[in-house]
Amino acid sequence: MSQDGLLKLDKNLEETYYFDYSSAQVQKYLQGVDRSLSEKELAVVLYNKVRDDWRYNAYVFHTAKADMRASAIIQRKEGHCLDKSIILASCFRAVGLPARLHLVKVVNHIAVERIVELFGTDELTPHGYVEVFLNGRWLGCTPAFNKALCNLLNVEPLEFDGENDSMFQSFDKSKGKFMEYLDDYGTFDDYPYQFVLDNMDAHYPKFKSARADSSTLSFG
Repeated sequence: MSQDGLLKLDKNLEETYYFDYSSAQVQKYLQGVDRSLSEKELAVVLYNKVRDDWRYNAYVFHTAKADMRASAIIQRKEGHCLDKSIILASCFRAVGLPARLHLVKVVNHIAVERIVELFGTDELTPHGYVEVFLNGRWLGCTPAFNKALCNLLNVEPLEFDGENDSMFQSFDKSKGKFMEYLDDYGTFDDYPYQFVLDNMDAHYPKFKSARADSSTLSFG
């Protein structure tokens, strides 16, 4: 790998305001994780832990900067995909695995009526997942849907093996359409706070006016 590439990986290990992995909350969460495992094994353990420790909730958003730090998110019981991705990226960096966020736009083909009613569109944006650097390449892993929710939606839980990308399921167990990727916003070395707010303001008619009144928005 080039010198520029190595410097970039160092950046993907840094602690940031949002990826505050030396905080007491994140370090407590990592207690019991066997750091003697191989990098691949460690990545899989952390992925499964973050995927299933929080119930996914697409209808609650936290818009204050302080609420989007890993140390704050980790104290909540449920999370948006962005919340869970911040935690996973922070945990990866905490154990020495380079990690970054990847943001995209997706469309959901299940429970569409409720999504359209609440958001004014069937598109979810920005959806966040994590890329982790293993064995010389970046792998995508998506910790959003916990096992219990997958069972409820009749979808196989999304697994990550540390060797292949783990992206949203295209179909449910009955072969019906489930998730579809629409737009790619690229990768981010830190949580892009303002980009996320601007993106949501542009795509969700109710979002901008709602966040003028509260930093915690619940559309459920």
